[in-house]
Amino acid sequence: MHDIIVIGGGTAGLTAAIYARRAAKTVLVIEAKACGGQIISTPSIENYPAAPGISGFDYATKLCGQAEALGAEFVYDRVTGLKDGDPKTVIGEKAEYTGRAVIIATGSENRKLGLPDEERLTGRGVSYCATCDGARFRGKRVAVNGGGNTALEDALYLSDLADTVYLIHRRDAFRADPSTVSLVLARGNVKPVLNSRVTGLVADRRLRAVRVTSAGGEETEIAVDGLFVAIGREPGNRFAEGLADIDQAGYIVAGEDCRTKTPGLFAAGDCRTKELRQLVTAAADGAVAADGASKYIASLAGA
Repeated sequence: MHDIIVIGGGTAGLTAAIYARRAAKTVLVIEAKACGGQIISTPSIENYPAAPGISGFDYATKLCGQAEALGAEFVYDRVTGLKDGDPKTVIGEKAEYTGRAVIIATGSENRKLGLPDEERLTGRGVSYCATCDGARFRGKRVAVNGGGNTALEDALYLSDLADTVYLIHRRDAFRADPSTVSLVLARGNVKPVLNSRVTGLVADRRLRAVRVTSAGGEETEIAVDGLFVAIGREPGNRFAEGLADIDQAGYIVAGEDCRTKTPGLFAAGDCRTKELRQLVTAAADGAVAADGASKYIASLAGA
């Protein structure tokens, strides 16, 4: 049995492991894929304090190494269930694990377009985060795919950086808040492309254009340097249903203290309800959750 089990080996989970180990708690990190999380595939991180330009691979390697050096244990397994109690039980595909407190830090995955070469071009013109990568496209032509609040906020943000922003949406009207739509449409360099879907990526080593197919079947090619996909995210939190409240989008309901409705169960990083999902906010959540978990364990000892 461990003091704290961390589900997820991304920035939030590994920061939680670091802080928990520094609080002299035994820690097990359960990761389904690769230590470090999705950031591994990012060529260059531009907005993390004191580390501009570090690659996602180097960042993840340093973070994993720091947690390991402090004594955090790691196991690779996919979590499928969770039981409350003292200890709590985390159910994986390979085994079951017990801990006094549990921190869920599973993150969320960007919904993909499912196009050929999409994965290869991620970081080479295809992005899922305008605030992360927008500065690379200053003065260039970009496209945003989506019609909700995130897509229009991305278009608004990019319009201050890029020369032209094509806003591609499969319906005849945007789904975002009317006030946001008005702000975006008032920008002279934002070009709406409605009733259309991105159906192809044109590239050599980098993205050069997107193929767009209209509702009537007409295909056109738009030359762009970047494509920002904003069609939603998919958190992987269903295993926590019953022990944590989960909103309609699949995120765990937890505030800035990272506490869920179940004592001793915390949610940190992109998997929880929050306004801004960035590396720096994930790291902050990890520290807060580890502190909360350590205090929860202390309260059990004093009970």
